[in-house]
Amino acid sequence: MKVYGVTGWKNCGKTGLMERLVAEFCRRGHSVSTLKHAHHSTDVDQPGTDSYRHRTAGAAEVILASPNRVAIMQELRGADEPSFVELLSRLRPVDLVLVEGFKRETHPKIEAYRTAAGQTLIAPEDATIRAVASDVPLHLDRPVFDLDDTAAIADFIAGELGL
Repeated sequence: MKVYGVTGWKNCGKTGLMERLVAEFCRRGHSVSTLKHAHHSTDVDQPGTDSYRHRTAGAAEVILASPNRVAIMQELRGADEPSFVELLSRLRPVDLVLVEGFKRETHPKIEAYRTAAGQTLIAPEDATIRAVASDVPLHLDRPVFDLDDTAAIADFIAGELGL
């Protein structure tokens, strides 16, 4: 599987860019999966549901299956968070895995950058960032795209990965 990331600081447009890139690559006929890192505790299961009740009763893993989707919830219960490589290995094979976050991993990435977020660029200090998608023109040693030019960003990623 080909892996490419979208990274950047909070409120810089990562999720919106991810959403547009998934749609663009799917429109081009590629199968796409995503992997998103969250720094906070997250729970996709809600109190009162049967699966929530199973999990809070102590189940290490709960699989919720329906005709439309399957959700697998795993409780770490003090164990270490799975590694990036381990998480990737759990995905079914697809043409492209787009990764949001995981900025310290070594896969190639594009940085989403918005001046209003008030953060510095990560790219100058990180060779894994191959390009920047920005809301303002920047002069860098790597390509800079308009943050909203999804087609051009997808073309760049496709070229980098040979898709």
